[in-house]
Amino acid sequence: MSHIVVDGEPLPFTEGQTIAAALVAAGRVAWRTTRINQRPRGVFCGIGVCFDCLVTIDGIGGQRACLVPARPDMTVATEEGDDE
Repeated sequence: MSHIVVDGEPLPFTEGQTIAAALVAAGRVAWRTTRINQRPRGVFCGIGVCFDCLVTIDGIGGQRACLVPARPDMTVATEEGDDE
C-alpha cells in the first residue's frame, strides 16, 4: 500500500483517493483551525468550492486537499489559522 507523509507520519491511501479522502479514511475529520476561536476545519464541500480543507503539499501552502490526488511519498502539512 502507498503512503503519503502527513505532519511527519506515514498515512496509507488507496490509488485514486484525494488527500482529503485519505485523511478522512484514517479518521481525521479536521486538520486545520481558524485564526479566530481556533475552530476545527476539514473537508466541507468536497468539490473545491470552499476553502475549509487547506493543507500544505510538498512545501506549497493553501492547497485544497479535496482536489489533489494523493501520490506516493507526497509530504502534507496541516495548516492552522488560515481563515475566519
